[in-house]
Amino acid sequence: MFYDVQAVLFDLDGTLIDSAPDLGAAADKMRVDRGLPSLPLARYRPMSGAGARGMIGVAFGVTPQAPEFPALREEFLSNYEACMTQRTNAFDGVVELVEALVARGIAWGVVTNKVSRFTAPLTRLMPLFATSKVVVSGDTTAHSKPHPAPLLEAARRLGLPPQRCIYVGDDERDMQAGRAAGMDTVVATYGYLGSQADTSLWGATAAIAAPLQLLPLLPALQSRALA
Repeated sequence: MFYDVQAVLFDLDGTLIDSAPDLGAAADKMRVDRGLPSLPLARYRPMSGAGARGMIGVAFGVTPQAPEFPALREEFLSNYEACMTQRTNAFDGVVELVEALVARGIAWGVVTNKVSRFTAPLTRLMPLFATSKVVVSGDTTAHSKPHPAPLLEAARRLGLPPQRCIYVGDDERDMQAGRAAGMDTVVATYGYLGSQADTSLWGATAAIAAPLQLLPLLPALQSRALA
């Protein structure tokens, strides 16, 4: 019996949604509250994929090893929780992409390192996720990406073998997790890669510079899944 790719799984921030404006605002509020000058979003955006670590690093030059980091992290997370849907939107083409997947009978879902404290309200409040079949957060399993456990859990919840799923993400950890889970992987080069990223070294199956570029790739990826 022949099978084809039956699901596309996506990273969240930097792949489906542009959350950089809210992440940056949460960190910048900490600066302003301390009497420091505001920084432009362009300073925060490249580090948005690194979450609290990245935002605090930009805002204050503080690393997770610093003694003050835990308190700064909690303040940042509280700020972000209060504003996380104010400026966040789907990237151009994402809505059309998921509509096309649904029309083709291909299930789709989310596997993110963002913890459920944030993914649950985000995916509940944004209409984009109404047709998503699965959401696996950073604290859903005992491990987060680049470990394959979250991707394997998503495939399990979908009732699919991992090799019938594709994983799309904008970080090297996404490609590592996807390969370890036995999935084809696609780099979203429009995401939060940072200026120094060389995605050709990540071992991905393919790369896309815009969300809708995934659609023409599906027949080739489905042919690989038949092997």
